[in-house]
Amino acid sequence: HVQLVESGGGSVQAGGSLRLSCASSLWSDPTYPMGWFRQAPGKEREGVAGLGRYESTGYADSVKGRFTFTKDDALNTLYLQMNNLKPEDTATYYCAADTSNRRTWWSLKQSEYNYWGPGTQVTVS
Repeated sequence: HVQLVESGGGSVQAGGSLRLSCASSLWSDPTYPMGWFRQAPGKEREGVAGLGRYESTGYADSVKGRFTFTKDDALNTLYLQMNNLKPEDTATYYCAADTSNRRTWWSLKQSEYNYWGPGTQVTVS
């Protein structure tokens, strides 16, 4: 049974930084494609950052240059470093895993992920 648990959310002023963590029960070798998503109140969930099997990364245009997706294999933990936060970044953030073995590339499509964490709230004022 795959478990993903996010942490690190909170409240921050515009221009500030947060680092989200996602503890994973998945074995890190091979790396499964992973993703970070967010959902703001009244809006659909959107992809923020993706990590491919061979550690390529991709980002939504809205966060490119501000967010960085990394992982620590020894800790089986993913990170989303978020800098220069804006009020429009306010949302619940989720990490997701694709264990289907159907793809190796990164993706921002939520339909391509089959496991999700419960989410962590980020509020930027």
